[in-house]
Amino acid sequence: MCADTLGDFPLAILAKAPVPGKAKTRLIPVLGAEGAARLQERLVRHTLSIALAATAPRRITLWTALDHAHPLFLALADDHGIALRAQPEGDLGTRMHHAFSAMDEPGLLIGSDCPVLTPALLRCCRAALTSVDAVFLPAEDGGYALVGLNHPEPRLFAGIDWGSERVMAQTRRRAAALGWQLACPAVVWDLDRPEDLSRLAKIDRHGTNPMTR
Repeated sequence: MCADTLGDFPLAILAKAPVPGKAKTRLIPVLGAEGAARLQERLVRHTLSIALAATAPRRITLWTALDHAHPLFLALADDHGIALRAQPEGDLGTRMHHAFSAMDEPGLLIGSDCPVLTPALLRCCRAALTSVDAVFLPAEDGGYALVGLNHPEPRLFAGIDWGSERVMAQTRRRAAALGWQLACPAVVWDLDRPEDLSRLAKIDRHGTNPMTR
């Protein structure tokens, strides 16, 4: 139902440039700086491919960090017709609120670290916003890989311990304080830690990972 009835919608992607030594830093001990940067590029390309299968290019904004004029970002914008905008200064909550404030209607925001997102899941998350105030895809590490809002609300992102295992729990409490109803259609995992590489390798071997296609 989600795929059949939903039109194009705003979708923000927060992404770091694949700069060696600055991208996927927690994986550098395993992959090396260059290898971690290559993985970051792979993740950004994969995330955009999923986004393009879920909504129109003109509705996608790639919010860039580290190197806003990185050749990868310029090539993606040129090849696909998406918008590029620089992430502002501030913590993750500030940057997410800024992205939502730039949307002209209810939309979604994702990072580039979740290899198990699908176009159908994105569309269903956006469809959920017709009946709730916000939608999340909680991550196994205690954070979340997607947030969708009907309207920007800075209080949702205030006082959160970003990068900790408490992010989703704190966000639930913040939403409850706002009187918001949430939907969480699925629990996913992010590719952030060395142990996550074995999970990626497993789905690569089984041929179920679209990042390898």
